[in-house]
Amino acid sequence: MPAALRLPLIALTTTFALVLAAIAAPAQAADQAKLREYLEITGFDVALESIRLSADNAPAMLGIEADAFGSEWSRLVNEVFATDTMQLMAMDILGETLSDDLLTHAADFYASDLGQRLVAVENDSHMEEEDGLKTESGAAIMEGLRQIDSPRIALLERLTQATDADGASLRAIQEVQVRFLMAAAGAGVIELRMDEADLREAMRSQEDEMRQSIAANALTNAAYTYQAFSDGEVEAYAEALEDARMQKVYALMNAVQYEIMANRFEAVAARLPDMQPSTDL
Repeated sequence: MPAALRLPLIALTTTFALVLAAIAAPAQAADQAKLREYLEITGFDVALESIRLSADNAPAMLGIEADAFGSEWSRLVNEVFATDTMQLMAMDILGETLSDDLLTHAADFYASDLGQRLVAVENDSHMEEEDGLKTESGAAIMEGLRQIDSPRIALLERLTQATDADGASLRAIQEVQVRFLMAAAGAGVIELRMDEADLREAMRSQEDEMRQSIAANALTNAAYTYQAFSDGEVEAYAEALEDARMQKVYALMNAVQYEIMANRFEAVAARLPDMQPSTDL
């Protein structure tokens, strides 16, 4: 196996390592039963499951058509992005990093009536296939809000900023892409015309455009997902997310989600050389 693919179950990215450094080791880590319940109450279990949907973009990143593999591609995705595998990975990390106090704080909010209604729509949004309808609907909602200069826009902005207060999403997305491309190159699937340092520099040159795109997409998604909630409820959610304890929880959960995504994309790259184009009959 190429050296680029000899990775432990969790190979810490720079972003992930920084998050761990910023959050002190918990005095009392949460046990497995609490963690599994936490994943369900907060909807993080569904957020992890939705990572599988991102695999649709994997072949395009390598210049490969997923349809060329027929049912083999679906089988690969279902195996590599198995829900149980990703949840166990998440619990392994959270069990070492998420204190019982932070877990309880987040779980208490999401267990409330408002919290459970939020989780329900977030779960639906996570698992909704991106066929353009959600994006178009969200964009239409935002356009309508702008036309009347609605104060809801500011509330949605607070909401999206609170879930990514340190702007880690951009760095994490770049890390996922770099690790996937380097793993694919190491497996002989593609031949890169630049080394890792040049690849990272090329991505940095596009950061402003990517940052704007991420922010716009986050607003559009929030407008669509929370359209049935009142301004007061959206504001209450924003306030809950802005709490210092919830900020620590979200920084960790975001890091865990992106780390698992990168790890699973690397696993896909490792198995691509063994796949053959097929025709479904």
